[in-house]
Amino acid sequence: MKNRRPTQEDVAKLAGVSQSAVSQVLTQSDSAIPEETRKRILDAVDQLGYVPNKLAQSLRTRKTFTIASIIPDITNPFYPAFQRGIQSVTSAHNYDLIVYDTEEKEENEIRSLRSLERAGVDGSIVVLWHLDAEHLKPLIEQNIPVVIWRGRPRIEENPNLDTIYVDNVSMAKTSVSYLIEKGHTRIGMIAGLEDTPPRQNRINGFCEALTEHNLPLDDVLIQGGDFTESGGYQGMKKLLTLKQRPTAVFTANDLMALGAMMAIREVNLLIPEDIALIGIDDIPAAKLVHPSLTTINQMQENIGRRAAEMLFERINGSAPDRPRLEEMPFELIVRESA
Repeated sequence: MKNRRPTQEDVAKLAGVSQSAVSQVLTQSDSAIPEETRKRILDAVDQLGYVPNKLAQSLRTRKTFTIASIIPDITNPFYPAFQRGIQSVTSAHNYDLIVYDTEEKEENEIRSLRSLERAGVDGSIVVLWHLDAEHLKPLIEQNIPVVIWRGRPRIEENPNLDTIYVDNVSMAKTSVSYLIEKGHTRIGMIAGLEDTPPRQNRINGFCEALTEHNLPLDDVLIQGGDFTESGGYQGMKKLLTLKQRPTAVFTANDLMALGAMMAIREVNLLIPEDIALIGIDDIPAAKLVHPSLTTINQMQENIGRRAAEMLFERINGSAPDRPRLEEMPFELIVRESA
């Protein structure tokens, strides 16, 4: 054993079971194996240091034992937690995970999808800002299941394309309604990147909240910018130049809120006394800055975990023979900034 790599046969001999049982436990293909037997097999795997040969498994099962995820920006603190949720489920199924970072660019989304078509992964979880479900057809036609994360409910026709979402319109509406309930009537918004679903959905929620509370919509109070601290800083600078500046500002994510904080401090205004501030995402820094940031918690690790569970249900054949649409919850987290 010191001079060669341990095999499934070695594991089977040490555990006192058949090689077939070892294979079933390692591929999680048979839940009927008794828990005591399963534990004995896994203990033998650990004792021998056995590492499954995924190439051999792929040849036998026609699976790659790899899934992929596509995200817009790995540097945004929102997405590592999302990926951690995916990874926890992927590891439990003894799969590998490939991550594509599109850097919020359409051409990178296209390139990532083309790469997946060539790679032959067993499934994918995607967050697309520029492309739509039509661009997923080549993957679907290869019988590769996909779970897409959206900001609004939309069910697809193909059962290999499931949707998980947190309602961006409702999140924005909840945020702005909270500011209105606190007495603010002139509320600004720093929206995100042009032509992306998060920006438009959150603008829609912003407008719906104003309309429901009979407040006028002033277009000058909606400023653009990308989903970064710099975008929030530049958007806030524009709002501060208005003759009648807002008394509260809703930003399309927390990174933008942090940038807005810098701009507010530069002109010696106080948060929330002079300008209240609210974001979306509840990134780790939200509770560490001063004043701590009021925001929306999307529970992104739970989203990643559930998206991966849905994907493996489809891979393993336990999902229903219809496309699924699943909504995930969110929560308003009230802190010092509003």
